[in-house]
Amino acid sequence: MNSKFIDKVESLTFGIVSLSILYVLIYNLFHYNPIDGYDGGAHHAYIQNFLVLYTPGRLNQPSSNLTYEFFSPPFPYLFPAFVNEICKSYFSFENIYETCQKIYGFINIIFQSLMYIVLMFIYIKIIQLFYGENKKYYLTVLLVLGLFTANYRTIGMIRAETYILVLNSFLLYRFLVLLKKSFKYEKIDIVYFGITIGLLALSRQWAFLLFPAYFLLYFFIKDTEKTKYLKFITFTFFIGFLISSWFYINLFIEYGSFTKFNKEPTPFSFKNQPLSFYFPIGNEVSMVFTKPIRPYFENQFLPILYSDLWGDYWGFFTFTSRNVEIGRNQMIIGDYLARVNIVSLFPTLLLFLGFKNSFKYTKSKHTSLKKYFSLYLTLAVMMSFMGYLWFLISYPSDNGDTNKATYILHLFHLLGLMTVFKLEDLKKINYRRYLSIVFILFCIFLHNISAMMSHFPPVEIFKQLN
Repeated sequence: MNSKFIDKVESLTFGIVSLSILYVLIYNLFHYNPIDGYDGGAHHAYIQNFLVLYTPGRLNQPSSNLTYEFFSPPFPYLFPAFVNEICKSYFSFENIYETCQKIYGFINIIFQSLMYIVLMFIYIKIIQLFYGENKKYYLTVLLVLGLFTANYRTIGMIRAETYILVLNSFLLYRFLVLLKKSFKYEKIDIVYFGITIGLLALSRQWAFLLFPAYFLLYFFIKDTEKTKYLKFITFTFFIGFLISSWFYINLFIEYGSFTKFNKEPTPFSFKNQPLSFYFPIGNEVSMVFTKPIRPYFENQFLPILYSDLWGDYWGFFTFTSRNVEIGRNQMIIGDYLARVNIVSLFPTLLLFLGFKNSFKYTKSKHTSLKKYFSLYLTLAVMMSFMGYLWFLISYPSDNGDTNKATYILHLFHLLGLMTVFKLEDLKKINYRRYLSIVFILFCIFLHNISAMMSHFPPVEIFKQLN
């Protein structure tokens, strides 16, 4: 097999996938209104009241009266709120509220799209640390991590998860650099980590699921580096605490809880959820591969999570309404998303193999860069999964509306990194098998690309219907 020819084909494929992702981002920019996203109205109310919420001495009433997203940290709202204030201050539109809403919504999608591009770049830099910086592109990064449909839905909404992904990628990259230097860190490294951790904590509470793994890793670090590692982690998280604690202290002062939510928790018990939540049963399970859209398999944990990761179970993106006469035909979309779920069994299997491969490295007796990094990824995935499951059990709902792949998107990205490592290792062992897998992933990407694209009709249609 001609290696130069293969490299050219791989380079060409990388270009095609890159341009396709760019096209999807641009398409969604002009075809999606963030107000239609998850809890869109509440997020927009947060932005509109941002200065009221965070001006010193501002509160004459609980912030929950202003938006039921009051419990959400402020960092992801800072940029759109800034754009909104500029819009209201320097323009005089007839309907200033709605017009500025459209403007900052549009600009925010641009901003989050750029963040996503930066994210993929950082992922490539991470892979380069392991497999060589002489190679400027890694096709596997785009074909694995760029394949999650939930990525593009998240970017189109007013959401914090994109911030978590990007900030965590910064942490992972610098963490690897320090691992390569046997944790010979400087003061600037402590400040960098501390600020990033603080911003993660000020982005969304899901970020806290990433933190325990850093402390658990201490027990696996070789003895000669334990003290140095513990000092580093302690100092960085102390800085992160100083940066972010004010928000959670304010929650405690106002509501009596550091973890206040817009729903009251139920005392943790596995009985909070029915048996079907944990173990999907009944004829509806088949709907995962026939009609993976609500209301089928309501409140079934893994079927919904799977269908929402690869498709659009809740219908907030690819179609607009349960009424087949509005927007795209929901039943037809359901047929397409069923095929998406079927072909996505292959990348799902790869995610499991990636996790298995990463777990294998954790059991290695040799201390190596890949071992420590694999340990962190494995621990972070397990802690994130258990934390998310605890949340779903503590805040049960009849239809499972708190179960969305977007909320836990960082978990799938960590699994994706594990999978990229697996494929890059395979490339050295069995190049033909590697090419076969890459080809299959490329075909799946082309098939699933429509699921990544918004098909919401113009807002005016909703106005006429209402």
